[in-house]
Amino acid sequence: MRGADRPGFSPAWWLRGAHLQTVWGRLARSRRQVPLRREALPAPDGDTLLLDHADAPVPDGAPPLLILHGLEGSSHSVYAQGLLALGLAFGFRPSVLNFRFCARDLLDLSKTLPNERPRLYHSGETTDFDFVLRTLAARHGRPVLVAGVSLGGNVLLKWLGEHPGERLVAAAATLSVPYDLAAGDRHMASFPSALYVRAFVKTLMPKAESIARRFPEAAARIDLPRAARAWTFREFDDAATAPLHGFAGADDYYARSSSLRVLGAITVPVLSLSALDDPFVPPESVDAARAAASPSVRFLVTERGGHAGWVAADGLRPVYWGEEKAISYLARQSGPVSLGS
Repeated sequence: MRGADRPGFSPAWWLRGAHLQTVWGRLARSRRQVPLRREALPAPDGDTLLLDHADAPVPDGAPPLLILHGLEGSSHSVYAQGLLALGLAFGFRPSVLNFRFCARDLLDLSKTLPNERPRLYHSGETTDFDFVLRTLAARHGRPVLVAGVSLGGNVLLKWLGEHPGERLVAAAATLSVPYDLAAGDRHMASFPSALYVRAFVKTLMPKAESIARRFPEAAARIDLPRAARAWTFREFDDAATAPLHGFAGADDYYARSSSLRVLGAITVPVLSLSALDDPFVPPESVDAARAAASPSVRFLVTERGGHAGWVAADGLRPVYWGEEKAISYLARQSGPVSLGS
């Protein structure tokens, strides 16, 4: 396996381990750093997509920045809030696409808002992103900057690889992408990473149950008891995610949804950050992605950082190094580019 790059990341002295890097922000950061203005955008299938825009003054002509969150995240995920705040600081017009059944109630963040079609979201689902991307690009008359974290980063890279001729994205940055979903499942099947899977299953199950309860056609496809017992992503995805969304099973879902297979077709400038101690992503997947990607994709790989962590320190003040790297990269890539140029 290749050694990591030496990009200058040093973990905060009190957060040396991968799991501490991974969970610190979720415990210590605010989920309300940035005031939000919600937009309900009618989707082509009759559902409603909820976009949350930073509710703050931005310069005239500020480049639009779209943020894609990770599994079971939202615009109120701490990393999304961090990216929103940095986007404002760099003079962007930042927004977050809440994937279906992920948006939080703005008054009670413990509540997620259900969608009205018999589907959820998954690592390879790019149609909602495509629709929102086209909407924002047309609205602002220019390509969009996009940042994706974990699952959202896989969605972003998959879309870029499947649309190499499109000029809707000016530049992209990703953090902690699980490029190969099957490899990620195997990596998380053992302790202690399996504990993360159980935590995700606990929040995914009420959504699957809600979809099955409200839509008989979905209930006929999902095996809820088997999904509830899952200790691996493969078990849950084989019982719920794959059949709900038309895949033959987990293997088919992973093969068709992994961004790894299309990285070589990407033509847009991309910065992709990964940590070799990520408890969600095996180092071999990072190595495979680097070998498969086109020259348009620049990889920044650190020895440490956990999953979407990269918490450094300025004295006793935490510094979210990965988020800063992503947004500063997009700032260098942004410019007065119109859709017609």
